[in-house]
Amino acid sequence: MPVITIDLWKVSPEVKAELIGSLTKTASEITKLPPPAFFVYVREYPLDAIGTGGIPLAQQKLPPGAPPE
Repeated sequence: MPVITIDLWKVSPEVKAELIGSLTKTASEITKLPPPAFFVYVREYPLDAIGTGGIPLAQQKLPPGAPPE
């Protein structure tokens, strides 16, 4: 049971579905295991619970496509 986990800010259901599909497909191709063998977990965090450079993302200018908080 291979497990893939990705941590990120909150994203739409469509983005989650695309991530799950793409990560599964790529891992399956590389490992030669069937796609149903993979579990993918998408863990989402509010922007004030993620930081870089000592500053919460909620206080930073975020790239295009990032969620507003």
